[in-house]
Amino acid sequence: MAQLQIKLVRSVIDRPERQKRTVQALGLGKMNSTRTVENTTEIAGMIKAVQHLLEVTEL
Repeated sequence: MAQLQIKLVRSVIDRPERQKRTVQALGLGKMNSTRTVENTTEIAGMIKAVQHLLEVTEL
């Protein structure tokens, strides 16, 4: 499968708890942290839920 690089570009402060947990489940903690993940349907759904906080690039 394709690899995706996700980067947290906006803060999770003052966001709903569900969005905070989704960002944490993606493996992102602080601002500007990045992670490379497989493009699975589960990951794609998580990214879509918090896409306004992330920057996603396909590798």
